[in-house]
Amino acid sequence: MPSHLTRRSLTRGLSAATVIASLAGALAACGGSSDAATTTDAAGTVTVGRVSNGAARQTELKVPEVASLHAELPAAVRERGTLDIVVGALPDGFPPLAYIGGDQKTITGAEPDFGRLVAAVLGLRPQLANATWENMFVGIDSGKADVGFANITDTEERKKKYDFASYRKDNVGFEVLKKSTWNFGGNYENLAGKTVAVDNGTNQEKILLEWQTKLKAEGKTLTVKHYASKNATYLALSGGRIDAYFAANPGVAYHVTQTAKSPNPTRSAGTYSGAGASLQGLIAATTKKDSGLAKPIADAVNHLIENGQYAKWLAAYNLSDEAVAKSQVNPPGLPLSDS
Repeated sequence: MPSHLTRRSLTRGLSAATVIASLAGALAACGGSSDAATTTDAAGTVTVGRVSNGAARQTELKVPEVASLHAELPAAVRERGTLDIVVGALPDGFPPLAYIGGDQKTITGAEPDFGRLVAAVLGLRPQLANATWENMFVGIDSGKADVGFANITDTEERKKKYDFASYRKDNVGFEVLKKSTWNFGGNYENLAGKTVAVDNGTNQEKILLEWQTKLKAEGKTLTVKHYASKNATYLALSGGRIDAYFAANPGVAYHVTQTAKSPNPTRSAGTYSGAGASLQGLIAATTKKDSGLAKPIADAVNHLIENGQYAKWLAAYNLSDEAVAKSQVNPPGLPLSDS
């Protein structure tokens, strides 16, 4: 994902060798520490939303191994028996997608939970490691991790080094007070006369400013507001100083769940492709190019879609509006000019 969520305070200046050694240690430790609370399910069962701190409805899913899909895996992965998953959620995480759970040790959220579901279909034991966004890719490059599940956008630039198996729409969305009657409806003209907050330097700011320019050319106004923090933005929304907040859709979904029982509950007022009008952006499992893993992962995702576990996973995290009809290997991604 280009810049939809706040996770850019990354560790800089580490040598590649240091990063790889650190990630290798994390992968080795996962089974006994950070993933300990999620490996107690019976064989063929995955509990979604465990220790999620209210970001999800805990849901137990039956996910037996599919032998024909296990057979598609590269021989080295089959023999090892694990799917080594890296999640780029350091230092602070980004709920509801990936963060440290309520037990202060488990890597939880929609992304690692989906990695666990895919591993179950493939008959593999999930091993999870957490890294910074940049170091996640170093782990994939080095072979210390098989796949990244971390809200990674499919882009043509990244395809030079990685293969993708898509599994979720990459959307931005509008959050409004629940009592508001306004809806986006997929049409920027519905923003005329509105005051909308957006975070500086994000993909959604770029889109919103383009709409502002179009409306101005039509003799209409769209007031764009920036606030110093998300808390300040939410206060402006609850206080009626803005009509809507335009943000990464998963962040909207998460905040809607957090406000549900508050005096000022919010709701989603519509979504839009993070890639813009010409292309539906996609989030994808990311593997090293030509590793042989993208196709079996895509086939596992399609099995989850066909058997209903996929829809239940999305619903648990309030992300049903980001469902895809089918996983694809290396579908069209953000063009090089936008990557």
